[in-house]
Amino acid sequence: MALTQEEARLLFEHKDGVLFWKQRSKRHRKSGVGLEAGTKTGHGYKKITINKKRIYVHQIVFLMYFGYIPKIIDHIDGDTNNNKIENLRASNKSFNACNSKLRSDSTSGHKGVAWSKPCQKWMARVQFQNKVKHLGVFDDFELACLVADEARLLYHGDHARI
Repeated sequence: MALTQEEARLLFEHKDGVLFWKQRSKRHRKSGVGLEAGTKTGHGYKKITINKKRIYVHQIVFLMYFGYIPKIIDHIDGDTNNNKIENLRASNKSFNACNSKLRSDSTSGHKGVAWSKPCQKWMARVQFQNKVKHLGVFDDFELACLVADEARLLYHGDHARI
């Protein structure tokens, strides 16, 4: 049985982006009135087990306010610990990827810009809906960054991470 909005509101209080237990539960060893709910996973999200099902804290928060849990919830600022309702939005896989952080293996330090060894120039590109759009090659790094940022705003809209 899935958690309902009513059950979530009975079990939890959401304050300043943090979920707290409203009542002690015999099924949850780490529960207690006023204690923060959830344990951190390896990916930085917090999870709770309810009715023998694991559920993310951000899903519970979204459920409490909107009455449903979308397939994907995007943390607008990219901070998995910021579960303020204004930081959460229903999304899809493509738009969620648009809002992703800079990859750790980035050679340029700027999203959408990479050094092209064959051209000996900066290459700018944007990816949207599993397609890569090449935006050109540039001598100037700042210009390549500007072009990549403008393209992300155009293609990703509100989900663009600049």
